[in-house]
Amino acid sequence: MLPRYILKRLLGAVPTLLILITIAFFMIRIAPGGPFDEDKALPPEILANLEAKYDLDQPLVVQYLRYLGSVLRGDLGPSFQYTDFTVNELIAEGFPVSLQLGGTALLLALVFGVAIGTIAAWRQNTRLDYALMGSAMTGIAIPNFVLAPLLILVFAVYLGWLPAGGWGGGAAGNMVLPVIALALPYMAYVARLTRGSMVETLRSDFVRTARAKGLPEWKILCKHSLKVGLLPVVSYLGPAAAAILTGSVVIEQIFGLPGMGRYFVQGALNRDYTLVMGVVIVIGVLIVVFNLIVDVIYALIDPRIRYE
Repeated sequence: MLPRYILKRLLGAVPTLLILITIAFFMIRIAPGGPFDEDKALPPEILANLEAKYDLDQPLVVQYLRYLGSVLRGDLGPSFQYTDFTVNELIAEGFPVSLQLGGTALLLALVFGVAIGTIAAWRQNTRLDYALMGSAMTGIAIPNFVLAPLLILVFAVYLGWLPAGGWGGGAAGNMVLPVIALALPYMAYVARLTRGSMVETLRSDFVRTARAKGLPEWKILCKHSLKVGLLPVVSYLGPAAAAILTGSVVIEQIFGLPGMGRYFVQGALNRDYTLVMGVVIVIGVLIVVFNLIVDVIYALIDPRIRYE
């Protein structure tokens, strides 16, 4: 039944992505300005030639239908500002950077968040629990555009331990600060979700039975409770993974990383319609894929769940 369910979900994602593309296409064109608006106005003849080259002289509906046809062929179009590159090439260049940054941050957030939440639930209502959850709330409350400059100030400027920015070909030293800044808020969310779920799980009947049988506490936590307690975390990881793997717009801008988030910002500022649309489509596809993966993992973690 699972392959049939996956096929249905993939077919159901088609209208969702179509709606996303349609809304994004028209919204970006409603915004003031255009891709060729500069401080110095272009001569009308040059402007007309540029608009004709990119089909911007056509009615909006015609532009939409042509763009939709290109997307169906896997062509995200040329970039209006990076004239020597297509959007496919820019995304192919920026996605590995965002993937490396986001994947490392996601792994860090998941491992430490689950560990912190489990320990807090195990020591519920103790000083350790209050300290860990207080730290988690602080991580949620402080946005990463505040946290990132503080990390740079302390570890790069004052202590001089790490580079303040740049990619450096993905060198470990260049990744430390952006990964920490990107991972900490997600780590805090995972810790709170894990703690809340584990507190409820540890009060379940099957846990009482395991304790009555004399099983060690670590075995009850790791083998019996954690598997059930992770279900809310798995639900959260669907959209979180898509967001974090495509890179944080703020983090990539602050640290000067050549990822998809930075291209998205530059595209929005320059009214590079196709570049913004390309990033939006990639993020939309990732959200659909990761949510599907989460549903499949649900069935693997909890044998009571069946997709029929």
